[in-house]
Amino acid sequence: MGIADDAVQIRAQGWRTLAALHGLIDTALERALQAGHDLSVVEYTVLEALSRQDGWHMRMQQLARAAALSGSATTRLVNRLEDRGLLTRVLCQDDRRGIYTELTDKGWELLTRARPTYDDVLAGALAEAERTPELAPLVDALHRLPAVTG
Repeated sequence: MGIADDAVQIRAQGWRTLAALHGLIDTALERALQAGHDLSVVEYTVLEALSRQDGWHMRMQQLARAAALSGSATTRLVNRLEDRGLLTRVLCQDDRRGIYTELTDKGWELLTRARPTYDDVLAGALAEAERTPELAPLVDALHRLPAVTG
């Protein structure tokens, strides 16, 4: 096995470790958000992304990127959340072809109730992962990330 092969193996192992950490966190969040708030992780992600926007709205393409979804999956998700009264779509004033997705008051209220659950479960899942030797270095790296503002 040469140096190039070693590098490939290291990257593959790193990716498997990252996927394991993601799976542990995602599973814990999904269970808690579904049980406590009737929200999936991706639904929470959309509401949270919208809450960080000035005026609580985003274009559909921005929302797709924020939720790591395809355009069609984002449309289906937005339809479901709109049917539940958690967000709405409005025409862009500058470009009548553009459509914004906006958080409704009901969506904001649900997000406000769900956020402590999300934060607590995320902290717990990271603490659990920190006790797993293979995952501990990734958790440490997450704790050292600089805070993002704005």
